[in-house]
Amino acid sequence: MRIRLALLTACLSLATALPARAAATDAHLEGRLPSGAAYVMDVPASWNGTVLLYSHGYTPAGAPNPAQNTPGTAARDKLLAEGYALIGSSYATNGWAVTEAVPDQLATLDLFTEKFGAARRTLAWGTSYGGFVTTMLAERHAGRFDGSLSMCGLVQGGVANWNSTLDPVFALRTLLAPDSGIRLAGFTGQAEAVAAGKALGTKVDAAQRTPEGRARIALAAALHDIPGYNDVSQTEPGPTDWQTQQANQYSAVRGLIQMPAFSWRQEAESRAGGNPAWNTGVDYTAMLARSPLNKEVTELYKEAGLSLRTDLSALGRAPRVSADPAAVRWMRNTSVLSGRLTDPQLNIHTTGDALIPVQAESAYRRAAGAAGSGPLFRQAYVDAPGHCTFTPGETLAALHTLEHRLDTGRWDTSPGALNSRARAQDPTDEPHYVPYRPTAYPRPYDLAHPGDTRP
Repeated sequence: MRIRLALLTACLSLATALPARAAATDAHLEGRLPSGAAYVMDVPASWNGTVLLYSHGYTPAGAPNPAQNTPGTAARDKLLAEGYALIGSSYATNGWAVTEAVPDQLATLDLFTEKFGAARRTLAWGTSYGGFVTTMLAERHAGRFDGSLSMCGLVQGGVANWNSTLDPVFALRTLLAPDSGIRLAGFTGQAEAVAAGKALGTKVDAAQRTPEGRARIALAAALHDIPGYNDVSQTEPGPTDWQTQQANQYSAVRGLIQMPAFSWRQEAESRAGGNPAWNTGVDYTAMLARSPLNKEVTELYKEAGLSLRTDLSALGRAPRVSADPAAVRWMRNTSVLSGRLTDPQLNIHTTGDALIPVQAESAYRRAAGAAGSGPLFRQAYVDAPGHCTFTPGETLAALHTLEHRLDTGRWDTSPGALNSRARAQDPTDEPHYVPYRPTAYPRPYDLAHPGDTRP
């Protein structure tokens, strides 16, 4: 009898250690959730028991919105070969879709469990806006996950994002088009937002042709922490090559005006029921002094023979943009992070990101520290220009670093360890994890700091 019981116990232990329903062959599933969101699942026959729930980045209204379950094909193929199950949804709507993205991602996980059984380990991961969705999942649905990986994530949260996006266009309108009446927020619809962006873009294009205009564009870029090397196609400037830095920033400023600062803002406003951003009470002189780009701005103003003090005074006197309190409450309730983690989270970010500047990581470090999540949280940085421009090796190294923390209870996020893992994953591409600590985010806003509630 004892032998039979021992054998039964051993069999039960083995059964619980394996995925509940291993597929006989590789499985690829696509379909629709009840919300209308598309989903995609890839499960190898040799499933290792870990499922990765991937949250994709921002998809503008009107753009194609397929389901995604990895950042790219190279990572997908490698992970499937290693036995991981990969799942993800499209979210039911485009745009600032956090209220759809979170439940759609959870529904995708539920459907996976129904079809393939409970995973031994469930990890949330995502890029860009999907890094924000990932962190929302980790904070608000911690019981569903064992850990999370946010890559180039919008982890400053919604209010901070729209506030910080307002600052550069406010400076550009004030200094380049003070009497234009260009609306910066509170749009009546998408047409008005697009027209406002085009009007300001025309002014910025003209300004770029003069030394005075270039200095003012650099000032606006500094208020958003737009780096001077932010795209792999750009010339990498030297430490004091202010002209090349500014030319690179101009490209990013035009991109900011073209989509996020106007068109994407209006879409978010339509969800919030009004304008959730403000710059009342903001001291732009102090903000510039804290910016890592302060020296560049100062030197370009000198070269242009322009008074920086006069322009900063003009920003201080200009009529400000006020928020709609109900819209701020909506954004706070749906799109602001608390920093409260129950399971380990690793964040990675490129240092030359113009769309979501690397300072966003400082904002989340501030929240996690105030919430007491420090031991569960780590950040790592890749020295590269661009948004989410990680190599497949760097991406997989971060994922395996998170798994190492779950397996051992210890973090090993040194650049050397991350680069070693990246080389093991992709020997053909040199990784660039480096020691780095970003400066403070210009205007943080999180649930861990009660003082942030006051506009």
